[in-house]
Amino acid sequence: MTGVVIWHNQRCSKSRAALALIEGRGISPTVRRYLDDAPSLAELTAARDTLGLRAIDMMRPKEKLFRELGLSKDDDEDRLLAAMADHPKLIERAIVFANGRAVLARPPERVLEIL
Repeated sequence: MTGVVIWHNQRCSKSRAALALIEGRGISPTVRRYLDDAPSLAELTAARDTLGLRAIDMMRPKEKLFRELGLSKDDDEDRLLAAMADHPKLIERAIVFANGRAVLARPPERVLEIL
């Protein structure tokens, strides 16, 4: 299978577990270290739409930066997506794309749904 992409944070155990599950199936995904290669606003919007989630559901609202930026779970989609584009640390991990679908790999086993 080709075309599997993981937005990955190597410091996160859940992200590492999701990557291991993918690789354990014999798949060599494209690994995007999103903290170093931040997704654009357009990419985040497309990811949200493919995931079928609200922006807040693909964020880390308990992250200290979330509060420091004055963000709220009730903020509109545009504000939350822009915050993730400007501060990729706010993006929940890992997000995996495959076969025209996407999944937020929490728990990591969710990646199996789209492989």
